[in-house]
Amino acid sequence: MLQILDSPNGRATAVSKQHTVKDVVRVSGKGLLLGEDVTITMRPAPPNHGIVFVRVDADPPVRIPAHISNVGNRARRTTLKRGTVVIETVEHCLSALAGLRIDNLLIEIDGPELPCGDGSAWPFVEPILAVGIEAQDVPRRVFKLRRPIIVENGDSMLAAFPVEEDEFKVVYDLDYGDHAHRIRQQTFSFTLSDEAYREDICRARTYSLKEEAEALWERGMCRHLTPKDALVIGDDGPIDNAYRFENEPVRHKIVDLIGDLYLLGFEVHARFVASRSGHEMNRQMCQRILEQAQTEHRRERLLHGRELDIRAIQRLMPHRYPMLLVDRVVEIDGDQRAIGVKNVTINEPFFNGHYPGTPIMPGVLIVEAMAQLGGLLLSQKLEHTGKIAVLLSLDRVKLRHPVTPGDQLILEAESVRAKARTGTVRCKAYVGAKVAAEAQIRFMMVDAEQD
Repeated sequence: MLQILDSPNGRATAVSKQHTVKDVVRVSGKGLLLGEDVTITMRPAPPNHGIVFVRVDADPPVRIPAHISNVGNRARRTTLKRGTVVIETVEHCLSALAGLRIDNLLIEIDGPELPCGDGSAWPFVEPILAVGIEAQDVPRRVFKLRRPIIVENGDSMLAAFPVEEDEFKVVYDLDYGDHAHRIRQQTFSFTLSDEAYREDICRARTYSLKEEAEALWERGMCRHLTPKDALVIGDDGPIDNAYRFENEPVRHKIVDLIGDLYLLGFEVHARFVASRSGHEMNRQMCQRILEQAQTEHRRERLLHGRELDIRAIQRLMPHRYPMLLVDRVVEIDGDQRAIGVKNVTINEPFFNGHYPGTPIMPGVLIVEAMAQLGGLLLSQKLEHTGKIAVLLSLDRVKLRHPVTPGDQLILEAESVRAKARTGTVRCKAYVGAKVAAEAQIRFMMVDAEQD
């Protein structure tokens, strides 16, 4: 699990407490696109629970954590997906939770799409404020960006830059080019705080150009709405409606960005600069931030962990040069999870023949290094004392990125199943943020003297 990483050196520090709601919150209405009647019930959740949706109308009910790993590929909205079960248009609700700094919540929903209300985040903010927000005695999960990230696609761009302050900032430039006579170019700068979110952002509604709304109508979507219910913009501005803010479209873009970035499961302290970006680019930024956060987390473990040095490893394993491929274990969480290191140098004997002129670590040895860490993890189980792990089978093996001299191979092993005589672990190997290899490995535990 990602730690709180908000200090300049990336070390864990307490920013503020986690929060949940004081009591049950219910919001009912029709979904924006599908128009089905739906009710969501928000329930208080314990610390470190995160934001989790439950489709209670499914049999059995399906839990879907609000995380970027569970996002489906949908245009013009953000959708959570697990198997064939989906929850559409979650971005406004997540934006409300991010804006109010709510970390833990169980959200039951009895349909495929969240109620849209007026198309802003306010229909979720208002009832939450009515019941109140409760602090929990656990620090929030916050990541302070360390290196710039830029995502581009044609004329669209979304960038994130480190900041000295512990703040979320965004500058959004909305430019509709040929449609500037209907939506003029707008730029809005915003720094996230509870008060600023409530006053400046959460009431800004989703919108569409007239031809976009007509296209959705032709596809059978939004048929329950009229321009009086939603912000539809024609040649002369909103049709049968009026802006709440002079620059309401750009403010709503920030509503969406805040909601989509909350799919990380933690708040980001950074300065974002956006131009013509939307949900797809927001999701790409989520992936890039998550990769950086995970890399920083592993680096911290390498700098500060001293769980098993090479002498301790040799006491547990029979492997010796040139087949001992774990230099150090920097973290062991009981018998559930371990992180280790293999420093790859040009002096490795296999580089002489693999390949002359283009040295690449053989994939089978990367898998062997993961297996050795998995064996060390299984050796921590009480029933496995005095035994060694002998490889039985490999499943789901994938080699994804080359490993070359000078690389530091970060190994991760997670226990899947451990019995008295057998054990299964799920392993990954990284070079920086890139996954070099992964596999699920099954072992037989044998007495050491049998080896």
